[in-house]
Amino acid sequence: MSHSPTVVLRPTGPVRPVDRRVLGLAATGVGGFALAGVYQLSGGRLGIPCLLHATTGLNCPLCGSTRMAAALLHGDLNAAWHFNPVVLVLGPLIGVAVGYQLLAWSLESLRLIRLPRLRMSPRAVDWTVKALIALLVVYGFARNLN
Repeated sequence: MSHSPTVVLRPTGPVRPVDRRVLGLAATGVGGFALAGVYQLSGGRLGIPCLLHATTGLNCPLCGSTRMAAALLHGDLNAAWHFNPVVLVLGPLIGVAVGYQLLAWSLESLRLIRLPRLRMSPRAVDWTVKALIALLVVYGFARNLN
């Protein structure tokens, strides 16, 4: 199957579905900001506690993400950075890629325009996932050295 990276106005033919991993990332992002909204509206009383932190006192790589997102919803970038800088940087990068994929799929489904979709080989996906996991593990160790 050949794939043309050009833009097509008023596309016809079948629409390639959105990758399930993209949908999973989108649901995780929306759920995370919904949780942050609940956390912020409750004055910090409602949230999901980290099991690692609750049992050991250590911070996992994602600790502070809810407070980070709540700070972003409040417009406090400095506090968001303090709570979890790695997620603060990775979140928008992943969000833009996921948002583009969903936008491209939506526009094509509406038969308005076909935009080139982001595609990664299975090997590139594998290496990217491994690199992100390694980054989060190193960050998890580093943030507990203080």
